[in-house]
Amino acid sequence: MTSFKKYFPITKQCIYFNSPSSGLLPAPVLEYRQEHDLDFFVMGSAIKDGRGELLTNVREKVGALFSCAPNRVALVPNFSYGFNTLLEGIDTPKKVLLLEEDYPSVNWPFETRDFEIAYAQINGHLEKNVEAAFAKAQPDIFAFSVVQYINGIKINLDFLKKLKTKYPETLFFADATQYIGTEPFDFDNSGIDVLGGSCYKWMNAGYGNGIFLFKEEVAQKVAPKTTGFNSQYGKYKQQEGSFIGRFEPGHQDTLNYGSLGVAIDIINEIGIDTIHDRIQSLSAKAKTAFIEKGLLEEAVAMRTQHSSIFNLKGDQALVKQLEEKGIVCMIRGEGVRVGFQYFNTEEDLETLLSAL
Repeated sequence: MTSFKKYFPITKQCIYFNSPSSGLLPAPVLEYRQEHDLDFFVMGSAIKDGRGELLTNVREKVGALFSCAPNRVALVPNFSYGFNTLLEGIDTPKKVLLLEEDYPSVNWPFETRDFEIAYAQINGHLEKNVEAAFAKAQPDIFAFSVVQYINGIKINLDFLKKLKTKYPETLFFADATQYIGTEPFDFDNSGIDVLGGSCYKWMNAGYGNGIFLFKEEVAQKVAPKTTGFNSQYGKYKQQEGSFIGRFEPGHQDTLNYGSLGVAIDIINEIGIDTIHDRIQSLSAKAKTAFIEKGLLEEAVAMRTQHSSIFNLKGDQALVKQLEEKGIVCMIRGEGVRVGFQYFNTEEDLETLLSAL
């Protein structure tokens, strides 16, 4: 089996299971960043000459990877920035359905604004809980994380598509920070209206870059108020009006978005299907082993589909014990969180199981 540790030299020194907290910086991305800043150092303002082409190219790479037209792709510094921009464009009050104890950057922006909020519980019956909450609350907006950051519970995407068919007027907003980069995803064929995510985790693109994808009809229902000179700058903004520009009001950072472009090149070189197969295979073996050791909560153990993130029964003493064996992970919630990326191997898993 091909080893992809070559992209990540740190994996020669440790076993890295902390992608849910921060992805690693691949060597080609580091090389790009060094060359970019050297060019800036010696060229000054002349570096801006290629900005438009670079940003257009990155937008097109994002669109191709996730099956979304590039004129509906916004490049943002991070998920929270883009999400708050989105919510500022929604007239309140609106009825919103959230998930209990979802990622704060999903729930807090609604809870601090004038929305009428209902909640569905995150457990082994997540989809049934959401369906029941829809029937009761009849929400205008459903906002959720595709993959839960604490225990890795992943909402069923086929369920979302059917639910959207049943409630076509409800806007579905998804945080995909813990999802994008782990498997193929066809945005235009999904039940999601707006998908956003920071790209420093599973995309391995470094900090300072994120994406938002929009269905065409969203621009008719949301009117962001942010604006600036750069909101009209660029090929797709000029052609399609200012909706995407509302999410990009100022000068775009070619260092960070260029890093995203290189990260996508690596994903394309490896193949998103290959990445998915490796993550899925390793995660399935890990789940079976974790269940046998009694390390998983029932809500996760009973799920037929799961992500690459697991929360193991343990405490800070266990984290320290694992660190002493060169295993990088962290406390999240009430346990020890680990995540399996495509550069991880069965040998890595065996070392973890032995340490546990």
